[in-house]
Amino acid sequence: MFELARNVANMEHNDTYHYQVMRRAIETIDAAGDTQLTLAGLAAEMEMSPAHFQRLFSTWVGVSPKRYQQYLTLGHAKALLRDRHTTLDTAHEVGLSGSGRLHDLFVRWEAMSPGDYARDGADLTINWGWFDSHFGPALVMGTDRGICGLAFAAETGKASTMADMTARWPRAIFVENPDIVAGWASAALGMRGETQLHMLGAPFQLKVWEALLTIPSGHITTYSDIAQAIGSPKAVRAVGTAVGRNPVSWLIPCHRALRKSGGLGGYHWGLPVKRAMLAWESARCDAGDDLR
Repeated sequence: MFELARNVANMEHNDTYHYQVMRRAIETIDAAGDTQLTLAGLAAEMEMSPAHFQRLFSTWVGVSPKRYQQYLTLGHAKALLRDRHTTLDTAHEVGLSGSGRLHDLFVRWEAMSPGDYARDGADLTINWGWFDSHFGPALVMGTDRGICGLAFAAETGKASTMADMTARWPRAIFVENPDIVAGWASAALGMRGETQLHMLGAPFQLKVWEALLTIPSGHITTYSDIAQAIGSPKAVRAVGTAVGRNPVSWLIPCHRALRKSGGLGGYHWGLPVKRAMLAWESARCDAGDDLR
């Protein structure tokens, strides 16, 4: 048991460490613009030997740092739009009480009633805890019915992230109790197993989030495609707002929504996190690791 606990702790530490290296690499690549950086140059920026840097990246995503660097550039968004753009033709097949598959994770969906949502979470107890993830510290919140919040703090900071999430349901009772949500968090962040979502949102938002669930890993769609899929083709701006208000990032993949031009658009938890998510998924998809 002790050995298992130690191995789990080591895995969690490595995931956090890997993301911190990733974040620094993203900043370095952004600063370089369109200039391709060499393995030696990137390794030096990360204060590592080329061999260690190569091994770290290859372990994390299954491709070389050079290949991964290509995924982190802004041009990759346009390549995704060209080659892996889904028009959400099957969005209507996923119901709010149905299930969607994300990677190897099965997600069961249950939406709060409009009346409960209108009461701003009154009489609702939300348990929460901080967990390590591939993309930095993750805040996981859950009711007795499932995860209602998943946010990332690598760019925004823990205090700001917590304030943002608690403000969404101002009359709810928030209890720090990571043990209650640990099982769901492990499945969600490890992308293995089954988890339950308890979605708290307005009807229009729920339709947008439902459409996001149909986008396969390693693929993207556009805000206008989502508007078309939910039957509101002129509501592109409102769709963008709803995407940004998604309370369960990563599980409901708002990072896979781009502008029609191929631009990344915004991301509530920071564009570096969005780029890292898209790059991670694309690299694993191209490496032949079928996580969809």
